Amino acid sequence: MQHDKILILDFGSQVTQLIARRVREAHVYCEVHPCDVSSEWVRQYAADGRLKGIILSGSHASVYEVDDKAPDAVFELGVPVLGICYGMQTMAQQLGGRVEAGQTREFGYAEVRARGHTALLRDIADFHTPEGHGMLKVWMSHGDKVVEMPPGFKLMASTDACPIAGMADETRRFYGVQFHPEVTHTVQGRAILERFVLDICGAKPDWIMRDHIEEAVAAIREQVGDEEVILGLSGGVDSSVAAALIHRAIGDQLTCVFVDHGLLRLHEGDMVMDMFAGKLHAKVIRVDASDLFLRELAGVTDPEQKRKIIGRLFVDVFKAEAEKLKAARPGSKGAQWLAQGTIYPDVIESGGAKSKKAVTIKSHHNVGGLPEQLGLKLLEPLRDLFKDEVRELGVALGLPHDMVYRHPFPGPGLGVRILGEVKKEYADLLRRADAIFIEELRSTLEPNTGKPWYDLVSQAFAVFLPVKSVGVMGDGRTYDYVVALRAVQTSDFMTADWAELPYSLLKRVSSRIINEVRGINRVTYDVSSKPPATIEWE
Repeated sequence: MQHDKILILDFGSQVTQLIARRVREAHVYCEVHPCDVSSEWVRQYAADGRLKGIILSGSHASVYEVDDKAPDAVFELGVPVLGICYGMQTMAQQLGGRVEAGQTREFGYAEVRARGHTALLRDIADFHTPEGHGMLKVWMSHGDKVVEMPPGFKLMASTDACPIAGMADETRRFYGVQFHPEVTHTVQGRAILERFVLDICGAKPDWIMRDHIEEAVAAIREQVGDEEVILGLSGGVDSSVAAALIHRAIGDQLTCVFVDHGLLRLHEGDMVMDMFAGKLHAKVIRVDASDLFLRELAGVTDPEQKRKIIGRLFVDVFKAEAEKLKAARPGSKGAQWLAQGTIYPDVIESGGAKSKKAVTIKSHHNVGGLPEQLGLKLLEPLRDLFKDEVRELGVALGLPHDMVYRHPFPGPGLGVRILGEVKKEYADLLRRADAIFIEELRSTLEPNTGKPWYDLVSQAFAVFLPVKSVGVMGDGRTYDYVVALRAVQTSDFMTADWAELPYSLLKRVSSRIINEVRGINRVTYDVSSKPPATIEWE
């Protein structure tokens, strides 16, 4: 790629990914790397001339208690630097300023006075005081503060609790803010980051998904050559977009294996086959392994055990199909590559886990260790993209909008939306109830926005409860199962609020499920937020 780029050095903040997402939303390419890279690495990274600026992330740590600091080269390259929270503090300390523990900690909403009219904050404000001072509504998360700015810096922003809430050395184009512009709670955060990336750094906004297809196709062709690729197609967004992109690049050199474990949504298997085999004319092998999965899950009630069984069986079935493909063509080497839908957050989290900078962070693992077990090379064409970019790419590749923008669906499928033991009877009931809920969300418009409720909630689904309740239908008594409806709204899935759906919509969904799905006589609505609850029930 020949795009301008921004380097983000991660000191372990839980919201570092949000910095990268905001930069990408400005159509500027960026990468996140651990803060402990060497100065030599930074200079090499900048050697191609495409590096236009550097952003230093926040951290849970204190600069006077840990050795984490920016490589010296960051301040020697001559490119603009923006320090956020801890990033501002380490910039101050490394360049001759001083940081101390604050008497008053700031966590949450704050109003910051913008001072000095620097290039970063000029004409950016949420409101003005009677005295005419520009004020910003921001999100703070810090206990330490800069008490003395380095030589050459001037005051850029302040609060009562944090007199130096922003500082700038405009000669060297170094800026620091104590608040977090990357989170949505900072109202002008996007404008501030765009000001830094586009105006101060001068990066070209040419990172656009429809243009990325050509680059990605060329990269796949160069990487794979004339060898064959096998991909586990789940029907989820990431694997679907990866399959469409790879097929665009190498056509029949790609074989997709779609393992139907009997725990998919209503008609989902047929939809996947129609899209990829029917419309894209890709080679797709559909394996109906539902009997195997349900047999192995019989009697199992523990959620983690269910997840492990489903994951293990997927690996077993996939391996068996890979061997069949090879055996069916004597003399053929078979697939040399395993394609996966790894996306950039997985890559970032792996780096964070290895560097141990974050307090709690999950590690990304290849699906079931398949590359090692199959002895295949790994092809990950989406590993530079965030989820929203993957969706944009999917639409640009011609995948249906409804498929690409579907709500997230867990890998174990309905296996973790059926509480307790998984049975075919339960899966069939849940599939139909869930389909009714989603259908009504899609067809019901919110009057103020005119948008379907499906687009206004981040995730919605039904959960099967393994309990029966007494009901009355006509003049008869019923004793049937219960389902719970779940709908949440969130920007990052780290926290979520239950969606306040209209009573009329819930009434219609409940009525339809009870009348149309024989075996269910009671519908409940989950009004728990995350935390303390999780989004999924298992």
